[in-house]
Amino acid sequence: MTYQAKFLAPFAVLGIVTDGTALTGLDFLPPGTPALEPQDAISRQVCTQLQAYLADPLFSFDLPLALHGTVFQSRVWQALQQIHSGSTQSYGELAKQIHSAPRAVGQACGANPIPVIIPCHRVLARNGLGGFMNSAGGDPLAIKCWLLQHERRQPA
Repeated sequence: MTYQAKFLAPFAVLGIVTDGTALTGLDFLPPGTPALEPQDAISRQVCTQLQAYLADPLFSFDLPLALHGTVFQSRVWQALQQIHSGSTQSYGELAKQIHSAPRAVGQACGANPIPVIIPCHRVLARNGLGGFMNSAGGDPLAIKCWLLQHERRQPA
């Protein structure tokens, strides 16, 4: 995978993928991955907005996105973008909203190519945290917890 930037965040190193005009992917890279300065204008914009989000959990991302998924995945990803920072929804609530099933919503969340910016971490299981990045344990859940805690903070 070729990254146009590698952003060091408190919870992970984020590999930023662009097509030159829009953000196409955001990957969680292994701890210790060295930073990479933005290589194009879009990745520079992504890094600037990620820094703003880290400083203010209420920051709203406004980036050009190029998403490649099914029609259903696109509907779920669009719905995710309507969940405001500091708020959460259950998979069931989101499924009801888009006339689907919780498991299908969970699979679309797991296929989200741009986590954090498309906030799939704000979707929880009915009785707990649920999964993150198609994982039910390990580092992905620690990242989900960090993001949710961050968004509960109010900026200074």
